[in-house]
Amino acid sequence: MHLTDEPLDVETFATGVQQRRFAAAMERIAATRAPDSPVRVYVSAAPRAMNSPKWDSWLAQITAELPDGVEVIHYRNVFSDERPYDWDSLVETIDGLVMVGKQKRAGSRVYLLGPVARLELRSVVARKPVLLYGHNQGLIPVIDCKSQVLRPDGNPRLKLIAPKRWKKDAATLTAACNALDPAAPAVADEPEGHLAHSFVSPQQGTKP
Repeated sequence: MHLTDEPLDVETFATGVQQRRFAAAMERIAATRAPDSPVRVYVSAAPRAMNSPKWDSWLAQITAELPDGVEVIHYRNVFSDERPYDWDSLVETIDGLVMVGKQKRAGSRVYLLGPVARLELRSVVARKPVLLYGHNQGLIPVIDCKSQVLRPDGNPRLKLIAPKRWKKDAATLTAACNALDPAAPAVADEPEGHLAHSFVSPQQGTKP
């Protein structure tokens, strides 16, 4: 992590150890999947985001930044009146998650996730790649973000802050994309670990 005069003026909020653990976990995920097997990524977004006139362009950008061949799905093309929302049945069929949070204001790096999105993130973050979609920065692994649990009315929400100096060639993003690449070659196994150990950083202080 590279600090300057401002505490939030960083490339990542993760420590070097957390980044290495994350990369190793992503390599294990890539190693367990057969080449050219289907890869599905769910885009988690609130109705307000999906009703935005920018929704289609956001989806297009997310799809463009994910590896070729990834199937991008979301609430409206998975659930319907005939198939009501059932996260428990869906979560085992996806390989990764992209969070589209409510931007605090235009140009802000602060994103708010509601109670449902927070629970979706919690159910996946220890096992699969989870990325934040930054409107001005693109995809960012959640491991690199600063998180804070908010409890305004008893229903916990999650605030994610993207690093100001985020770089798209970051090792964590490369590792996450490799883990989601249908064509990625298998890599050597790494010692076992758990993504949950790499998510919470000293700067975060609270689990999502």
